[in-house]
Amino acid sequence: MPYALLWIDEGLYNLLLLLWIGGAVFTFILLFFISAPYGKLKRKGWGIYLESRLAWVLMEAVSWLGMLLLFALGRYKGLIPIIFTSLWTIHYTYRAFIFPGLKTAGSAPMPAVIMFLGMAFNLGNVFFNGYYLFFLAEDYPLSWLSDLRFWLGLIIFGAGLYINITSDAILRRLRSPEDRSYKIPRGGLFRFISCPNYLGEILEWTGWALATWSCAGLSFMLWTIANLAPRALSYHAWYQKTFPDYPKERKALIPFFL
Repeated sequence: MPYALLWIDEGLYNLLLLLWIGGAVFTFILLFFISAPYGKLKRKGWGIYLESRLAWVLMEAVSWLGMLLLFALGRYKGLIPIIFTSLWTIHYTYRAFIFPGLKTAGSAPMPAVIMFLGMAFNLGNVFFNGYYLFFLAEDYPLSWLSDLRFWLGLIIFGAGLYINITSDAILRRLRSPEDRSYKIPRGGLFRFISCPNYLGEILEWTGWALATWSCAGLSFMLWTIANLAPRALSYHAWYQKTFPDYPKERKALIPFFL
């Protein structure tokens, strides 16, 4: 059987997953002191820079391809795993192919080191989630389709995906190839927070963790928070520093709170 070639002892998997979650905690703390140098926070001293669209495709496509490969090789291919695979590939079809394709040619370049770090994270992340779903988890019964956790997870995931995509669209409309200056984003959840696209992605993987009801899903949620919450605070500070008329009532990531 193909899955036998990839079999890893469950105890070893759990140990590696625990270390992986520990890495999220470390990253969360680190990113309050060092902001990843791309986008609005781009700065010199990070080596070779790559064209933004190419970097995004290379960085994110490994998650799209990795989940499909693990599904193809895995033990479990029932309806529920197919649904989870579909959710994952819908997100990464957008993130790896549609989102970069919609970016303008003049988008801020990305340091090669950030792209490779992103690829490394995506490889680890897809391994832990895909391996659990298709190799370790007992096949989800059809009764999971009527479980409240599954449906709440789907609703939260869908809401997050919608917020993510629509917020990206608002940001994209602010700049054109002829005018590369930054402007204050308005509309949608930008009325309340500086980074609704980040909130949307956090909601997606919170929904994923709930729908899969797994420690692997929880690890993805924690990593998403670890990466995006400090960056949202950095972006919020950048907006306030760059625009004297920036809305004072606007928060960074969570409306009315943070």
